[in-house]
This record gives sequence, C-alpha cells and structure tokens, in this order.
Amino acid sequence: MSANRKGDRRERELVNELDEHGFAVMRAPASGSATARELPDVLAGNGDDFYAIEAKSSAGDPIYLTGEEVEALVYFARNFGAKPRVGVRFDREAWYFFHPGDLHVTDGGNYRVKKETALAAGEDLPSLAGESTQSRLGER
Repeated sequence: MSANRKGDRRERELVNELDEHGFAVMRAPASGSATARELPDVLAGNGDDFYAIEAKSSAGDPIYLTGEEVEALVYFARNFGAKPRVGVRFDREAWYFFHPGDLHVTDGGNYRVKKETALAAGEDLPSLAGESTQSRLGER
C-alpha cells in the first residue's frame, strides 16, 4: 500500500474515531496538494473545543513534520479559532495528540515525535474529547 493511501486511510480512521467521541468532524483531503493554502488534515469540534489537526502515521519510525507544516497548522488554527494539534498514530497503537509547542524541534528546524514519546506524553482521544483525565505513573 502506498504511503499516500495509508495516510488517507489513517485520516479517515481518525475522522471516524473523533465522530464516535461526539465531535462534528470533516477531513480536508486536499491538504498539502490541490490548494495554494495549507490546510489541516482534519477539523473537529464538539461545541466546547475546536481543533485543527495535522495527522501523521508511521509503522514505528519517528514521525517528522516540516517546520512549514507546523507553521501552517498554527496559522490556520489561530485564524479559524481552533486549537492546533498534531495527531500521531503508530501501527498497533492509538492516536495521540500534541500541541505543536510540545513537539521536539530538530537542529534543522523540523519537528519529530518518537513512538516512546507519544505513548508516554501524548494526549489520548478520550482526554482530547474531555471524557477522561489521563494519569501516568509517577505524576502527581
């Protein structure tokens, strides 16, 4: 399966999961290609919270985003009145979400999320939806 087809499938999966958690949600399938404007992959809102989400998935390798992708996400979210989030999914794991300011910035000005970081520090979908509060071992 090509990376684009897998990415499209993962985005549709995210849309369905957000819908199941009570969000009105839409996918912007033209993001990154057919428009001169950079659009987030997914827009979601539940009446209380509104998110512009850049979705990335990986089989297990770290996930990288360019500085331009993140800047475009933040710009769009600010102008739209949404909270910017980067959603990451590694094979056989759930979706995890990060505010762009919480991502690791590489020496080249790009952004990286490792699987270990996602599992340890990412916000899960129930927490994003306000359904639960995550607690981790060792946290107060």
